[in-house]
Amino acid sequence: MNYFSDQKFTKIKIEKADYENCIFTECNFAGQDLSDFKFSDCDFKDCDLSNAKIHRTAFREVVFKNCKMIGLNFDEAHSFNISFKFEDCLLNHSSFYQLDIRKTTFKNCSLKEADFAEANLSNSFFDQSDLTNAVFDRTILDNANLKNAINFSIDPNKNQLKKTKFAKDNLAGLLEQLPIIID
Repeated sequence: MNYFSDQKFTKIKIEKADYENCIFTECNFAGQDLSDFKFSDCDFKDCDLSNAKIHRTAFREVVFKNCKMIGLNFDEAHSFNISFKFEDCLLNHSSFYQLDIRKTTFKNCSLKEADFAEANLSNSFFDQSDLTNAVFDRTILDNANLKNAINFSIDPNKNQLKKTKFAKDNLAGLLEQLPIIID
């Protein structure tokens, strides 16, 4: 296991490489070019990756905890075997457009204005996550769990929702497109 702690990659350049079984703690990658990097079985804790360039970057079995990741274009990452888990992360304005990211967990995340259009989120879990103004358009949400998600707006006519789980008290996000008033 390789450890990287309190590194300011905004001042020093991180070497382009394949990173396997690494733990990055309190590292700052904000605005950095991480294109063509490979991260496998890595953990990022308390890191800032906001606005980093991740063109063709591979994320395989990567866990992000308490990370600031504003404006990341995950749709530009290498899509083969892409898999990650997010916990207590700030992912506002990030894009997951057309990604096949089944079984992804978003636990206690802020996903305001995130783009999930045409993504496959089957069996994904949005636990206590804020989806204010997130885009769901032709998104596959089969067997996804949104019971504890908040502030989402999902048009059932424009998205695939087979056996998708919702709580009774958060169904309003499925009805916003209708000309009705919910009290």
